[in-house]
Amino acid sequence: MLRGLYTAAAGMVTQQRRHDTATQNIANMNTTGYKQVDSVSHAFPEVLISAMSGGTVKPVGRINTGVFAEQSVSQYMQGDMIESGKPVDFALSTDLQVTNPDTGGNIAFDGSGKYITADGETIYRPQAFFTVQDDAGNNLYTRNGSFTVDPSGQVLSAGGFKVLDASGNPLVITGSEDNLKVDGQGNLLDPATGLPSGTKIGVSVIERPQELVRDGNGVFHAEDPTTAGIRFATNADNLEVRQGYLENSNVDATQVTVDLNAAYRAYEANQRVVQYYDRSLDKAVNEVGRV
Repeated sequence: MLRGLYTAAAGMVTQQRRHDTATQNIANMNTTGYKQVDSVSHAFPEVLISAMSGGTVKPVGRINTGVFAEQSVSQYMQGDMIESGKPVDFALSTDLQVTNPDTGGNIAFDGSGKYITADGETIYRPQAFFTVQDDAGNNLYTRNGSFTVDPSGQVLSAGGFKVLDASGNPLVITGSEDNLKVDGQGNLLDPATGLPSGTKIGVSVIERPQELVRDGNGVFHAEDPTTAGIRFATNADNLEVRQGYLENSNVDATQVTVDLNAAYRAYEANQRVVQYYDRSLDKAVNEVGRV
């Protein structure tokens, strides 16, 4: 009996985490550059139930003992572009391709940016991020291109981090931000000639974005940049830096609302199971026990 109680309790904890994930997505529906989070649940390993009779062990069958929320997975699909008109607002439009090991052509990723090969290997679509740096010198990555410029000309992210150029140095501009012009590759243009000035916004391509860890404030970090396959973007990459635009959150409002209600109903169902076991144990102790 207690096994069922523990199973229901595990279900309640899992649905609570699923509910929290959905509310986090809803709260960030209008957050610039926010990437939706999905909660992934897995069952506990199955156990083999056996019965002993007359010194002989006979297998009864397998039983599952519950479920747990294993991890939260970020979805990096492109969000809608919103025109702001501000010269220090930037958005990334990307369509990075990967060669299909099965056919030799480009991989046709699904809506979540994932592809499974014939051998069962999972390949994720590479993603591009603006590169920023915290006060400790750690590189972070964000899709929130709502930048500002401090009095010294240093470009800062919405979270106050230093925006880097393509050489890994803090991005500094001269003159008024109203004169700032950037082409589609992220090159800063000389106001006098309209030609690239030699400075470029630091856009990083993450070959394996599933290795990124969410830090909050719209930024991610990589525990091992080599494993994540991080490099600065080149002109050969199929991406565009759009000045005067911001990328909206990619949260699917309809889907997260469905997830929220489903988690709530599933939590209630597991709660009723716990209440049933509570009443059963109460009868076993206070009524059956007196017989």
